[in-house]
Amino acid sequence: MFSHPETDCGMLYVVSAPSGAGKTSLVKALLEETDNIEVSVSYTTRTKRAGEREGVDYHYVDLKTFEQMAAEHSFIEYAEVFGNYYGTSKQRIKEKLQAGIDIILEIDWQGARQVRKQFKDCVSVFILPPSRNELLKRLQERGQDDAEIIQRRMGEAISETSHYQEFDFLIVNDQFSHALGEFKALVTALRLRQTKQCKRHQSLIKALLS
Repeated sequence: MFSHPETDCGMLYVVSAPSGAGKTSLVKALLEETDNIEVSVSYTTRTKRAGEREGVDYHYVDLKTFEQMAAEHSFIEYAEVFGNYYGTSKQRIKEKLQAGIDIILEIDWQGARQVRKQFKDCVSVFILPPSRNELLKRLQERGQDDAEIIQRRMGEAISETSHYQEFDFLIVNDQFSHALGEFKALVTALRLRQTKQCKRHQSLIKALLS
């Protein structure tokens, strides 16, 4: 298990949601408006989609390479989703956290469960859609999948949502700006923990008490 002194390292956020809940959009907006936080770039065997970039959206590898990395225990977690594999690099995460950078992992509930076993101080967040109808609408508006795949994703979304109780925090993504505000408030609150603030402002505290 990887544990770290809270005063020296960044915070690891594990963020999960059913497909279509808006997790990726919320994370992207949070990164744009918050300093010193990054999203972990996962490895995947999935084919690159139009507009995606290597090393930015994912690290794209073939199945043989992925299996070799898994055999070498290079991943904190990995899972199969819709016939493709996704995994998170253990070494990359440790290096970022030890440098004091907050890291977000966008993974499903299975991956989140694996991460919690290894990073006991991580903070887990689950993003909920406002309703089933809205979730279906969002999946349809993507224009990426046919009706059969959309129905399959709806079934998976219901299954994913059933694991919400395993997470520390829940955010309902109904009004995007409100959901983003809650997400930012969570990050801010955790950064204001006494142990972290003492580390950041030790000179000030020392001067005030001298």
